[in-house]
Amino acid sequence: MNVTIKDIAKEANVSYSTVSKALNNSPLVKEGTKQKILKVANQMGYRPNLAAKQLVNKKTEVVGLIWPTIDRIVLATLVTNISKAFEATRYSMILSVDPIDIAKETFKKFQVDGMIVFAESGHIIPEDDIPLVAYGVEKKGNASYPIIDANHGQAMKQAVQYLYDLGHRQIAYVGHIDTADTLQLEKSEGYQKGMETLELSPVCMDTNGLDWVDGYTAIDGLASLSTQPTAIIGGSYDISAGILRALQERNIRVPEDISLISYDNIPKMETMEVPMTCIGVPVEVLAEEIVQAVIHRIESDQPSQSLILQPLLVERQSTAALK
Repeated sequence: MNVTIKDIAKEANVSYSTVSKALNNSPLVKEGTKQKILKVANQMGYRPNLAAKQLVNKKTEVVGLIWPTIDRIVLATLVTNISKAFEATRYSMILSVDPIDIAKETFKKFQVDGMIVFAESGHIIPEDDIPLVAYGVEKKGNASYPIIDANHGQAMKQAVQYLYDLGHRQIAYVGHIDTADTLQLEKSEGYQKGMETLELSPVCMDTNGLDWVDGYTAIDGLASLSTQPTAIIGGSYDISAGILRALQERNIRVPEDISLISYDNIPKMETMEVPMTCIGVPVEVLAEEIVQAVIHRIESDQPSQSLILQPLLVERQSTAALK
């Protein structure tokens, strides 16, 4: 049998309206009374009727997240952190890995209050009538929604400078280069600009993909290089994990023979076989900014601003000064 607000009111010896206000966190209810009602509701196993609440408030307090995949560890980690960030709010999150058009239609049926979309390609997404926030490459255009983005180019320049300061001059970049993916292009372009600024010759090795195996197989190209790099910048966590394994299988020691730094900044990098030096926006910071942006978009009449987050370099055991 479902517990109702009237059942709680009877048990707590307060009025029906007082229970309703307390469950909706109204400031009109004294804190002591509110806590008493919440305790009774919890003991009785009360579960709010979301459909009824929606009819009253015209809101579901649900946000839809449209994500391209959860196969890549970084994206799965970011999804997990976004979900955790929502736990500190009154909103819930539902996830779809369907194409954007299909996912949007599904979320319309659920009548979500807002949506978060992974805009990896940088293309403008039709917003329709649901408040939207995008994560990905900032689009130089007339997008009506805010975009939360990381400064990928700056991250690569910073990685080059860091390795240069350690004495490295032969610095290679291993990442997805021959692609229309604007996010990946920003990384390779940032690397090349960083090398040019220091008057170094860029060496790019294309992974032709973003998975672990792509980083692993790209290292086959090392043998064909006329000058062997003393340091490598990996384009992502997944790619760098593949690079590390390939180097180890060739008895190339990290960092004694080659230093390795990776784009992305997730906790898992600390527990790799060789704890990975990394450059990127910490995943928990990224998640918090995305969640706050979509809530602001839902609740505020003020225009939301796009935000470019600056990278943070975390030094671990995969890099060392050149001897």
